[in-house]
Amino acid sequence: MTKWFNETLYSGFRQSHEIKEVLFEGKSQYQKVTVFESARYGRILGLDGVVQCTEGDEFVYHEMLTHLPMLAHGKVRDVLIIGGGDGGILEEVLKHKSVRRATMVEIDDVVIDVSKKFLSSICGKAFSDKRTNLIVGDGAAWVRDTEESYDLIIVDRPDPVGPATVLFSAEFYKNCKRVMKPGAILVAQNGVPHMQGPELTDAVKLFQKIWKKSGSYLAVVPTYVCGFMSLTWASDQDITKVPAKTVATRFKRAGLKKLRYYNPDIATGAFALPNFVRQLIPGMKPY
Repeated sequence: MTKWFNETLYSGFRQSHEIKEVLFEGKSQYQKVTVFESARYGRILGLDGVVQCTEGDEFVYHEMLTHLPMLAHGKVRDVLIIGGGDGGILEEVLKHKSVRRATMVEIDDVVIDVSKKFLSSICGKAFSDKRTNLIVGDGAAWVRDTEESYDLIIVDRPDPVGPATVLFSAEFYKNCKRVMKPGAILVAQNGVPHMQGPELTDAVKLFQKIWKKSGSYLAVVPTYVCGFMSLTWASDQDITKVPAKTVATRFKRAGLKKLRYYNPDIATGAFALPNFVRQLIPGMKPY
């Protein structure tokens, strides 16, 4: 009998993946962790019954949360990743030779361990890279207490439930700003606008109170319900105003090869928001 992984994150809607083989299923201190071989999208990581990443389309999410802000900044040396236990963001960050240190703070060591064992196609050798500073702990506590500072902060947060709730709070983001260098950029995932519109609105409202500039850009991730994934950004500079030629030059200089989604044209186009998303952004109106 065919077995299915049923994701029921949203009321009245279900997404299912056919399970070919369960590779890991267990409960950590924080959540249920599942890794399985799917019929169409390769290996999939699920947390508390919600798809986190798949071998089939993880490159979209990880490339856009990493390379877009890095090339908008142009001189990223020190990176902080909050969450990201699958190692996908870390692996993309370390493709940039300019990066001196990548600190990753992930609360759940079980996610890290199963990702190393079963999702090496996603994390590669990122966890063993000499530039990696891996902290198993609370990301909110880290930005509250650390004396380090960063050029880029990537908040690879799940949905606002359980231990991740703090990653949506004003206190957390005020502490993030505290550890950001001049000109630094923060990016975070903000769900799918079709289903989580109010969440996007609230995030941008919060960012507008803390930073001079903020906004959203989009990526299309097939296995995230309804495709469109909103990624929010914040900085004291407007990253949408970086000239396309500048991004293209930085891209070429970085020597990024074999990327499957991000390119300089995508970087420019990602800020062009459909009307249904524009109306969710405070201060932005539909055409």
